Amino acid sequence: MSDQQSTVLELVSRLNGRVLISSDISDEDMVGKDLESLTAQILNFFGDAQSINILNKETLLKLSSNIDEKAPKQIEIRRSSAFASLAKDVDANFNARSVEVEKTGAMVSDFASYFNDRFKKLRQFIEEGRSSTLLGMINNIESLKQYTQGREVAIVGMVYDKIITKNGHVLITLEDETGNAKVLFLKSQYSVKGESLFDLASRIVPDEVIAVRGKLSSPFVMASSIVFPDIAVHSRKKSEEDVATALISDAHVGSKMFMENHFSKFLEWLNGGVNYRKDLARKIKYVVVGGDLVDGIGIYPNQDKELNITDIYKQYSVFFDFMSNIPDYIEVFILTGNHDAVQRAEPQPILSKDLIGDFVQRNVHYISNPGYLTLHGTKILSYHGTSLDSVIQGIPGCTYSKPEVAMLEILRRRHLSPIYGNNPIIPSKKDALVIDEIPDVLHMGHVHKNGYSDYHGTLIINSGTWQSRTGYQLKLGHIPTPAVVPVYEHKTADMSVVDFNNV
Repeated sequence: MSDQQSTVLELVSRLNGRVLISSDISDEDMVGKDLESLTAQILNFFGDAQSINILNKETLLKLSSNIDEKAPKQIEIRRSSAFASLAKDVDANFNARSVEVEKTGAMVSDFASYFNDRFKKLRQFIEEGRSSTLLGMINNIESLKQYTQGREVAIVGMVYDKIITKNGHVLITLEDETGNAKVLFLKSQYSVKGESLFDLASRIVPDEVIAVRGKLSSPFVMASSIVFPDIAVHSRKKSEEDVATALISDAHVGSKMFMENHFSKFLEWLNGGVNYRKDLARKIKYVVVGGDLVDGIGIYPNQDKELNITDIYKQYSVFFDFMSNIPDYIEVFILTGNHDAVQRAEPQPILSKDLIGDFVQRNVHYISNPGYLTLHGTKILSYHGTSLDSVIQGIPGCTYSKPEVAMLEILRRRHLSPIYGNNPIIPSKKDALVIDEIPDVLHMGHVHKNGYSDYHGTLIINSGTWQSRTGYQLKLGHIPTPAVVPVYEHKTADMSVVDFNNV
Protein backbone atom coordinates (compact mmCIF):
# COMPACT_ATOMS: atom_id res chain seq x y z
CA MET A 1 0.00 0.00 0.00
CA SER A 2 1.47 3.38 -0.98
CA ASP A 3 1.85 6.33 1.41
CA GLN A 4 -0.71 8.25 -0.62
CA GLN A 5 -3.23 5.43 -0.39
CA SER A 6 -2.74 5.20 3.38
CA THR A 7 -3.34 8.97 3.60
CA VAL A 8 -6.68 8.60 1.83
CA LEU A 9 -7.64 5.78 4.17
CA GLU A 10 -6.58 7.88 7.15
CA LEU A 11 -8.94 10.63 5.97
CA VAL A 12 -11.73 8.07 5.61
CA SER A 13 -11.03 6.95 9.17
CA ARG A 14 -11.05 10.52 10.52
CA LEU A 15 -14.37 11.29 8.82
CA ASN A 16 -15.77 8.18 10.53
CA GLY A 17 -18.67 7.72 8.13
CA ARG A 18 -19.98 11.27 8.55
CA VAL A 19 -18.78 12.11 5.03
CA LEU A 20 -18.04 9.58 2.26
CA ILE A 21 -15.14 10.05 -0.16
CA SER A 22 -15.88 9.85 -3.90
CA SER A 23 -13.93 7.47 -6.11
CA ASP A 24 -12.77 10.39 -8.29
CA ILE A 25 -10.30 11.43 -5.56
CA SER A 26 -6.92 9.95 -6.47
CA ASP A 27 -3.83 9.34 -4.41
CA GLU A 28 -2.13 12.39 -5.94
CA ASP A 29 -4.90 14.70 -4.71
CA MET A 30 -3.89 14.02 -1.11
CA VAL A 31 -0.18 14.74 -1.44
CA GLY A 32 0.98 17.38 1.06
CA LYS A 33 -2.42 17.82 2.71
CA ASP A 34 -2.62 18.47 6.45
CA LEU A 35 -5.25 15.94 7.49
CA GLU A 36 -6.23 17.62 10.74
CA SER A 37 -7.07 20.94 9.09
CA LEU A 38 -8.62 19.24 6.06
CA THR A 39 -10.89 17.03 8.20
CA ALA A 40 -12.15 20.06 10.12
CA GLN A 41 -12.78 21.97 6.88
CA ILE A 42 -14.73 19.05 5.37
CA LEU A 43 -16.94 18.61 8.42
CA ASN A 44 -17.50 22.36 8.69
CA PHE A 45 -18.47 22.47 5.02
CA PHE A 46 -21.07 19.72 5.26
CA GLY A 47 -22.30 20.79 8.70
CA ASP A 48 -24.73 18.64 10.65
CA ALA A 49 -26.88 17.58 7.70
CA GLN A 50 -28.63 14.25 8.25
CA SER A 51 -28.46 13.19 4.59
CA ILE A 52 -25.56 11.21 3.10
CA ASN A 53 -22.68 13.57 2.27
CA ILE A 54 -20.16 12.70 -0.43
CA LEU A 55 -16.88 14.55 -0.87
CA ASN A 56 -15.94 14.79 -4.55
CA LYS A 57 -12.71 15.96 -6.10
CA GLU A 58 -13.99 19.44 -6.96
CA THR A 59 -15.05 20.10 -3.35
CA LEU A 60 -11.81 18.64 -2.00
CA LEU A 61 -9.72 20.99 -4.14
CA LYS A 62 -11.88 23.94 -3.12
CA LEU A 63 -11.49 23.18 0.58
CA SER A 64 -7.78 22.51 0.15
CA SER A 65 -7.32 25.89 -1.53
CA ASN A 66 -9.04 27.55 1.45
CA ILE A 67 -6.53 25.91 3.76
CA ASP A 68 -3.54 26.68 1.57
CA GLU A 69 -4.45 30.34 1.15
CA LYS A 70 -1.53 32.43 2.41
CA ALA A 71 -3.54 35.22 4.00
CA PRO A 72 -7.18 35.98 4.67
CA LYS A 73 -8.56 38.23 2.01
CA GLN A 74 -10.35 41.22 3.43
CA ILE A 75 -13.61 41.76 1.62
CA GLU A 76 -14.46 45.29 0.62
CA ILE A 77 -16.83 46.71 3.21
CA ARG A 78 -19.94 48.22 1.68
CA ARG A 79 -21.19 51.36 3.38
CA SER A 80 -24.72 52.58 2.85
CA SER A 81 -25.02 56.34 2.38
CA ALA A 82 -28.72 56.01 3.20
CA PHE A 83 -28.01 54.31 6.55
CA ALA A 84 -29.61 56.44 9.28
CA SER A 85 -27.66 55.61 12.42
CA LEU A 86 -29.38 56.61 15.66
CA ALA A 87 -26.19 56.09 17.68
CA LYS A 88 -24.25 58.57 15.54
CA ASP A 89 -26.27 61.44 17.00
CA VAL A 90 -25.77 60.28 20.60
CA ASP A 91 -22.73 61.40 22.58
CA ALA A 92 -20.60 58.57 23.92
CA ASN A 93 -20.82 58.08 27.67
CA PHE A 94 -18.24 55.61 28.92
CA ASN A 95 -15.60 54.88 31.50
CA ALA A 96 -12.97 52.16 31.19
CA ARG A 97 -11.00 50.75 34.11
CA SER A 98 -8.07 48.43 33.58
CA VAL A 99 -6.98 46.37 36.56
CA GLU A 100 -3.50 46.89 37.92
CA VAL A 101 -0.95 44.43 36.57
CA GLU A 102 1.76 44.27 39.23
CA LYS A 103 5.23 42.90 38.68
CA THR A 104 6.56 40.54 41.38
CA GLY A 105 9.43 38.17 41.95
CA ALA A 106 7.18 35.14 42.40
CA MET A 107 8.60 34.50 45.86
CA VAL A 108 6.75 32.57 48.58
CA SER A 109 5.97 35.89 50.25
CA ASP A 110 4.35 37.13 47.03
CA PHE A 111 2.02 34.12 46.92
CA ALA A 112 1.22 34.60 50.60
CA SER A 113 0.30 38.25 49.99
CA TYR A 114 -1.82 37.28 47.00
CA PHE A 115 -3.89 34.68 48.82
CA ASN A 116 -4.20 36.80 51.96
CA ASP A 117 -5.63 39.63 49.87
CA ARG A 118 -8.06 37.22 48.15
CA PHE A 119 -9.17 35.83 51.52
CA LYS A 120 -9.74 39.23 53.12
CA LYS A 121 -11.74 40.60 50.16
CA LEU A 122 -13.95 37.53 49.79
CA ARG A 123 -14.49 37.26 53.54
CA GLN A 124 -15.65 40.88 53.51
CA PHE A 125 -18.19 40.11 50.76
CA ILE A 126 -19.52 37.22 52.84
CA GLU A 127 -19.82 39.40 55.94
CA GLU A 128 -21.50 42.23 54.02
CA GLY A 129 -24.11 39.82 52.70
CA ARG A 130 -24.47 38.11 56.07
CA SER A 131 -27.80 36.37 56.67
CA SER A 132 -29.27 34.51 59.64
CA THR A 133 -27.14 31.59 58.49
CA LEU A 134 -24.05 33.34 59.85
CA LEU A 135 -25.39 34.60 63.17
CA GLY A 136 -22.75 34.00 65.81
CA MET A 137 -19.92 33.73 63.31
CA ILE A 138 -16.60 33.36 65.12
CA ASN A 139 -13.62 35.57 64.35
CA ASN A 140 -11.19 32.86 63.28
CA ILE A 141 -10.79 29.10 63.02
CA GLU A 142 -8.39 28.91 65.97
CA SER A 143 -11.25 30.07 68.21
CA LEU A 144 -13.08 26.79 67.59
CA LYS A 145 -10.97 25.28 70.37
CA GLN A 146 -12.83 27.43 72.89
CA TYR A 147 -16.23 25.89 72.15
CA THR A 148 -17.75 22.69 73.51
CA GLN A 149 -18.89 19.71 71.48
CA GLY A 150 -22.37 20.10 70.05
CA ARG A 151 -22.05 23.88 69.89
CA GLU A 152 -23.36 25.46 66.69
CA VAL A 153 -20.76 27.67 64.99
CA ALA A 154 -20.20 29.60 61.76
CA ILE A 155 -16.73 30.01 60.27
CA VAL A 156 -15.14 31.51 57.15
CA GLY A 157 -12.15 29.93 55.46
CA MET A 158 -10.32 29.20 52.22
CA VAL A 159 -10.71 25.66 50.93
CA TYR A 160 -7.40 23.83 51.29
CA ASP A 161 -8.60 20.48 49.96
CA LYS A 162 -11.69 18.35 49.32
CA ILE A 163 -12.13 14.59 49.29
CA ILE A 164 -15.02 12.14 48.98
CA THR A 165 -14.98 9.73 51.93
CA LYS A 166 -15.41 5.96 51.57
CA ASN A 167 -19.03 6.45 52.65
CA GLY A 168 -19.61 9.02 49.92
CA HIS A 169 -19.63 12.14 52.12
CA VAL A 170 -17.79 15.36 51.20
CA LEU A 171 -14.94 16.31 53.52
CA ILE A 172 -13.16 19.63 53.13
CA THR A 173 -10.39 21.39 55.00
CA LEU A 174 -10.97 25.09 55.63
CA GLU A 175 -8.10 27.35 56.63
CA ASP A 176 -7.48 30.96 57.60
CA GLU A 177 -4.50 32.86 59.04
CA THR A 178 -4.86 31.09 62.40
CA GLY A 179 -5.46 27.43 61.62
CA ASN A 180 -7.62 24.86 59.83
CA ALA A 181 -10.80 22.88 60.41
CA LYS A 182 -12.29 19.72 58.94
CA VAL A 183 -15.86 20.19 57.68
CA LEU A 184 -18.06 17.22 56.82
CA PHE A 185 -21.08 17.35 54.49
CA LEU A 186 -23.32 14.30 54.80
CA LYS A 187 -25.63 12.87 52.19
CA SER A 188 -28.65 14.41 53.84
CA GLN A 189 -32.02 16.01 53.24
CA TYR A 190 -30.86 19.53 53.96
CA SER A 191 -31.86 21.95 51.22
CA VAL A 192 -30.75 25.47 50.35
CA LYS A 193 -32.99 27.26 47.82
CA GLY A 194 -33.91 24.02 46.13
CA GLU A 195 -30.33 22.70 46.02
CA SER A 196 -29.33 19.97 48.46
CA LEU A 197 -26.46 20.79 50.77
CA PHE A 198 -24.56 17.79 49.47
CA ASP A 199 -24.95 18.98 45.86
CA LEU A 200 -23.60 22.39 46.83
CA ALA A 201 -20.70 20.79 48.69
CA SER A 202 -19.85 18.61 45.68
CA ARG A 203 -19.25 21.82 43.70
CA ILE A 204 -16.81 23.28 46.23
CA VAL A 205 -13.36 23.78 44.66
CA PRO A 206 -9.89 24.33 46.12
CA ASP A 207 -8.83 27.91 46.92
CA GLU A 208 -12.33 29.40 47.02
CA VAL A 209 -13.52 31.21 50.15
CA ILE A 210 -16.78 30.11 51.79
CA ALA A 211 -18.62 30.33 55.10
CA VAL A 212 -19.98 27.21 56.77
CA ARG A 213 -22.45 26.77 59.61
CA GLY A 214 -22.59 23.54 61.59
CA LYS A 215 -22.16 21.72 64.89
CA LEU A 216 -18.87 20.79 66.49
CA SER A 217 -18.42 17.03 66.60
CA SER A 218 -14.73 16.34 67.09
CA PRO A 219 -12.75 16.19 64.89
CA PHE A 220 -15.28 17.75 62.48
CA VAL A 221 -17.69 20.58 61.98
CA MET A 222 -20.86 18.80 60.82
CA ALA A 223 -22.11 21.26 58.19
CA SER A 224 -25.72 22.39 57.93
CA SER A 225 -25.32 25.24 55.41
CA ILE A 226 -22.87 26.99 53.07
CA VAL A 227 -22.59 30.68 52.20
CA PHE A 228 -20.64 31.82 49.12
CA PRO A 229 -19.30 35.37 48.60
CA ASP A 230 -21.87 35.67 45.79
CA ILE A 231 -23.31 38.78 44.19
CA ALA A 232 -26.35 40.56 45.59
CA VAL A 233 -29.67 40.51 43.77
CA HIS A 234 -29.94 43.76 41.83
CA SER A 235 -31.64 45.42 38.88
CA ARG A 236 -29.75 46.50 35.79
CA LYS A 237 -29.72 50.24 35.18
CA LYS A 238 -31.57 51.35 32.05
CA SER A 239 -30.49 54.19 29.79
CA GLU A 240 -32.83 56.87 28.54
CA GLU A 241 -31.02 56.82 25.20
CA ASP A 242 -31.64 53.92 22.83
CA VAL A 243 -28.09 52.71 22.20
CA ALA A 244 -26.58 49.23 22.10
CA THR A 245 -23.30 47.35 22.58
CA ALA A 246 -22.09 44.50 20.35
CA LEU A 247 -20.05 41.94 22.29
CA ILE A 248 -17.59 39.80 20.32
CA SER A 249 -14.45 37.76 20.99
CA ASP A 250 -12.06 35.15 19.59
CA ALA A 251 -11.47 36.40 16.05
CA HIS A 252 -8.26 34.33 15.72
CA VAL A 253 -6.97 36.26 12.72
CA GLY A 254 -4.11 34.31 11.19
CA SER A 255 -5.82 30.95 11.55
CA LYS A 256 -6.87 29.05 8.44
CA MET A 257 -10.23 28.70 10.20
CA PHE A 258 -10.75 32.45 10.64
CA MET A 259 -14.10 33.24 8.99
CA GLU A 260 -13.16 36.48 7.23
CA ASN A 261 -16.30 36.46 5.09
CA HIS A 262 -18.55 36.39 8.14
CA PHE A 263 -16.44 38.90 10.05
CA SER A 264 -16.55 41.24 7.09
CA LYS A 265 -20.33 40.88 7.01
CA PHE A 266 -20.44 41.95 10.65
CA LEU A 267 -18.38 45.04 9.86
CA GLU A 268 -20.55 45.74 6.84
CA TRP A 269 -23.62 45.40 9.08
CA LEU A 270 -22.21 48.06 11.41
CA ASN A 271 -21.93 50.33 8.37
CA GLY A 272 -25.52 49.74 7.27
CA GLY A 273 -24.51 47.70 4.22
CA VAL A 274 -26.42 44.56 5.19
CA ASN A 275 -30.17 44.44 4.91
CA TYR A 276 -30.63 42.46 8.12
CA ARG A 277 -31.61 43.71 11.57
CA LYS A 278 -30.89 47.29 10.56
CA ASP A 279 -33.09 48.37 13.45
CA LEU A 280 -30.40 47.00 15.77
CA ALA A 281 -27.41 48.10 13.68
CA ARG A 282 -28.63 51.71 13.97
CA LYS A 283 -28.29 51.55 17.74
CA ILE A 284 -24.72 50.24 18.00
CA LYS A 285 -22.66 52.77 19.93
CA TYR A 286 -20.08 50.43 21.43
CA VAL A 287 -18.20 47.26 20.46
CA VAL A 288 -16.33 45.17 23.03
CA VAL A 289 -13.73 42.70 21.73
CA GLY A 290 -13.01 40.08 24.40
CA GLY A 291 -9.56 38.78 23.52
CA ASP A 292 -7.88 36.25 21.20
CA LEU A 293 -7.72 38.90 18.52
CA VAL A 294 -5.24 36.74 16.61
CA ASP A 295 -4.36 33.06 16.61
CA GLY A 296 -0.81 33.71 17.78
CA ILE A 297 2.35 31.69 17.24
CA GLY A 298 3.36 28.52 19.10
CA ILE A 299 0.30 28.46 21.34
CA TYR A 300 -0.13 24.68 20.99
CA PRO A 301 1.82 21.84 19.28
CA ASN A 302 1.83 21.90 15.47
CA GLN A 303 -0.15 25.14 15.38
CA ASP A 304 1.86 26.24 12.35
CA LYS A 305 -0.08 23.72 10.24
CA GLU A 306 -3.31 25.61 10.96
CA LEU A 307 -1.92 29.10 10.29
CA ASN A 308 -2.10 31.07 7.08
CA ILE A 309 -0.20 34.00 8.60
CA THR A 310 2.94 32.85 10.41
CA ASP A 311 4.18 36.31 11.44
CA ILE A 312 2.65 37.67 14.66
CA TYR A 313 3.00 41.32 13.59
CA LYS A 314 1.26 40.58 10.30
CA GLN A 315 -1.57 38.87 12.19
CA TYR A 316 -2.17 42.03 14.22
CA SER A 317 -1.79 44.20 11.12
CA VAL A 318 -4.59 42.29 9.40
CA PHE A 319 -6.74 42.41 12.54
CA PHE A 320 -6.43 46.18 12.75
CA ASP A 321 -7.17 46.48 9.03
CA PHE A 322 -10.53 44.93 9.87
CA MET A 323 -10.98 47.24 12.89
CA SER A 324 -10.39 50.30 10.70
CA ASN A 325 -13.76 49.62 9.05
CA ILE A 326 -15.76 50.25 12.22
CA PRO A 327 -17.51 53.64 11.98
CA ASP A 328 -15.76 56.35 13.97
CA TYR A 329 -18.86 57.15 16.06
CA ILE A 330 -18.70 53.65 17.58
CA GLU A 331 -16.38 53.33 20.59
CA VAL A 332 -14.37 50.10 20.49
CA PHE A 333 -12.79 48.43 23.55
CA ILE A 334 -10.15 45.74 23.00
CA LEU A 335 -8.74 43.37 25.59
CA THR A 336 -6.37 40.43 25.27
CA GLY A 337 -6.64 36.65 25.62
CA ASN A 338 -4.44 33.59 25.94
CA HIS A 339 -3.65 33.55 22.17
CA ASP A 340 -2.50 37.17 22.17
CA ALA A 341 1.16 38.19 22.32
CA VAL A 342 1.15 39.38 25.94
CA GLN A 343 2.15 37.60 29.13
CA ARG A 344 0.20 34.37 29.65
CA ALA A 345 -0.35 34.92 33.38
CA GLU A 346 -3.43 36.88 34.45
CA PRO A 347 -4.30 39.65 34.79
CA GLN A 348 -3.00 40.45 31.32
CA PRO A 349 -1.88 43.95 30.31
CA ILE A 350 -3.10 45.94 27.34
CA LEU A 351 -1.59 45.36 23.90
CA SER A 352 1.88 46.85 23.46
CA LYS A 353 2.49 49.62 20.95
CA ASP A 354 4.73 47.43 18.78
CA LEU A 355 1.81 45.04 18.21
CA ILE A 356 -0.63 47.86 17.48
CA GLY A 357 1.87 49.26 14.98
CA ASP A 358 0.81 52.27 12.92
CA PHE A 359 -2.88 51.78 13.61
CA VAL A 360 -4.33 54.94 15.15
CA GLN A 361 -8.04 55.48 15.61
CA ARG A 362 -9.37 57.75 18.35
CA ASN A 363 -12.46 55.62 18.95
CA VAL A 364 -10.42 52.46 19.70
CA HIS A 365 -9.42 51.90 23.34
CA TYR A 366 -7.26 49.19 24.92
CA ILE A 367 -7.98 47.67 28.33
CA SER A 368 -6.52 44.91 30.48
CA ASN A 369 -7.87 41.39 30.77
CA PRO A 370 -10.03 41.54 32.84
CA GLY A 371 -11.35 45.06 32.39
CA TYR A 372 -14.30 47.00 33.76
CA LEU A 373 -16.43 49.21 31.50
CA THR A 374 -19.32 51.54 32.23
CA LEU A 375 -21.18 52.18 28.97
CA HIS A 376 -24.16 54.49 29.15
CA GLY A 377 -24.55 53.57 32.83
CA THR A 378 -24.27 49.80 32.29
CA LYS A 379 -21.44 48.13 34.21
CA ILE A 380 -19.77 45.49 32.04
CA LEU A 381 -17.06 43.16 33.33
CA SER A 382 -15.22 41.75 30.32
CA TYR A 383 -12.83 38.84 30.86
CA HIS A 384 -11.47 36.58 28.14
CA GLY A 385 -12.39 33.51 30.14
CA THR A 386 -9.31 31.26 30.20
CA SER A 387 -10.25 30.02 33.68
CA LEU A 388 -13.42 28.47 32.23
CA ASP A 389 -11.28 25.42 31.38
CA SER A 390 -10.47 24.72 35.04
CA VAL A 391 -13.98 25.59 36.24
CA ILE A 392 -15.61 23.26 33.69
CA GLN A 393 -13.21 20.47 34.64
CA GLY A 394 -13.51 21.08 38.38
CA ILE A 395 -17.21 21.74 39.04
CA PRO A 396 -19.86 19.07 38.37
CA GLY A 397 -22.59 20.20 36.00
CA CYS A 398 -20.36 22.61 34.05
CA THR A 399 -19.76 21.84 30.37
CA TYR A 400 -18.25 23.45 27.28
CA SER A 401 -21.63 23.26 25.59
CA LYS A 402 -23.18 25.56 28.23
CA PRO A 403 -20.49 28.07 29.28
CA GLU A 404 -23.09 30.22 31.03
CA VAL A 405 -23.33 27.59 33.80
CA ALA A 406 -19.61 27.88 34.55
CA MET A 407 -19.85 31.68 34.38
CA LEU A 408 -22.64 31.58 36.98
CA GLU A 409 -20.38 29.57 39.29
CA ILE A 410 -17.69 32.21 38.84
CA LEU A 411 -20.12 34.96 39.87
CA ARG A 412 -21.18 32.92 42.89
CA ARG A 413 -17.55 32.80 44.01
CA ARG A 414 -16.87 36.48 43.19
CA HIS A 415 -13.59 35.43 41.57
CA LEU A 416 -12.67 35.14 37.88
CA SER A 417 -10.18 32.31 38.44
CA PRO A 418 -11.21 30.58 41.67
CA ILE A 419 -9.13 27.40 41.21
CA TYR A 420 -5.41 28.07 41.49
CA GLY A 421 -2.94 26.08 39.38
CA ASN A 422 -4.43 25.35 35.96
CA ASN A 423 -4.73 28.99 34.91
CA PRO A 424 -1.46 30.94 35.47
CA ILE A 425 -1.83 34.03 37.66
CA ILE A 426 0.56 36.76 38.77
CA PRO A 427 1.25 36.40 42.52
CA SER A 428 0.90 40.09 43.26
CA LYS A 429 0.17 41.85 46.54
CA LYS A 430 -3.42 42.41 45.42
CA ASP A 431 -5.65 39.85 43.75
CA ALA A 432 -6.99 41.70 40.71
CA LEU A 433 -9.19 38.75 39.69
CA VAL A 434 -11.58 39.25 42.60
CA ILE A 435 -14.87 40.64 41.24
CA ASP A 436 -14.87 43.85 43.26
CA GLU A 437 -17.78 45.47 41.39
CA ILE A 438 -21.05 43.68 40.73
CA PRO A 439 -21.51 43.90 36.96
CA ASP A 440 -24.75 44.36 35.05
CA VAL A 441 -23.18 42.25 32.30
CA LEU A 442 -20.51 39.57 32.62
CA HIS A 443 -18.90 39.07 29.21
CA MET A 444 -16.51 36.23 28.33
CA GLY A 445 -15.32 34.25 25.32
CA HIS A 446 -12.53 31.64 25.09
CA VAL A 447 -14.63 28.48 24.72
CA HIS A 448 -16.04 29.43 21.27
CA LYS A 449 -19.59 28.68 22.35
CA ASN A 450 -22.34 31.27 22.76
CA GLY A 451 -24.21 31.09 26.03
CA TYR A 452 -26.60 33.35 27.94
CA SER A 453 -28.20 33.46 31.36
CA ASP A 454 -29.41 35.87 34.04
CA TYR A 455 -28.12 35.51 37.60
CA HIS A 456 -29.24 37.80 40.41
CA GLY A 457 -29.75 40.57 37.86
CA THR A 458 -26.40 40.15 36.08
CA LEU A 459 -26.75 39.21 32.43
CA ILE A 460 -24.26 36.46 31.57
CA ILE A 461 -23.00 36.52 27.97
CA ASN A 462 -20.47 34.33 26.22
CA SER A 463 -19.88 35.78 22.78
CA GLY A 464 -18.60 32.73 20.89
CA THR A 465 -16.03 33.09 18.11
CA TRP A 466 -15.20 33.95 14.47
CA GLN A 467 -13.21 30.75 13.95
CA SER A 468 -14.75 27.63 12.45
CA ARG A 469 -14.26 24.21 14.00
CA THR A 470 -10.60 23.33 14.40
CA GLY A 471 -9.00 19.89 14.30
CA TYR A 472 -8.36 20.08 18.05
CA GLN A 473 -12.03 20.82 18.74
CA LEU A 474 -12.95 17.97 16.44
CA LYS A 475 -10.94 15.56 18.61
CA LEU A 476 -12.70 16.83 21.73
CA GLY A 477 -16.14 16.65 20.13
CA HIS A 478 -16.58 20.38 20.77
CA ILE A 479 -18.97 22.16 18.40
CA PRO A 480 -18.42 25.96 18.32
CA THR A 481 -21.03 28.58 17.46
CA PRO A 482 -19.15 31.02 15.21
CA ALA A 483 -20.38 34.35 13.85
CA VAL A 484 -23.22 34.80 16.35
CA VAL A 485 -23.17 38.28 17.94
CA PRO A 486 -24.96 39.12 21.20
CA VAL A 487 -26.10 42.75 21.35
CA TYR A 488 -26.98 44.46 24.64
CA GLU A 489 -29.63 47.17 24.41
CA HIS A 490 -29.14 49.78 27.12
CA LYS A 491 -32.64 51.23 27.08
CA THR A 492 -34.33 47.89 27.79
CA ALA A 493 -31.41 46.33 29.73
CA ASP A 494 -31.86 43.19 27.63
CA MET A 495 -30.10 41.49 24.74
CA SER A 496 -30.70 40.32 21.19
CA VAL A 497 -28.70 37.94 19.01
CA VAL A 498 -27.56 38.59 15.41
CA ASP A 499 -26.52 35.48 13.46
CA PHE A 500 -24.19 36.14 10.52
CA ASN A 501 -24.09 32.56 9.29
CA ASN A 502 -26.91 33.06 6.80
CA VAL A 503 -26.59 36.75 6.00
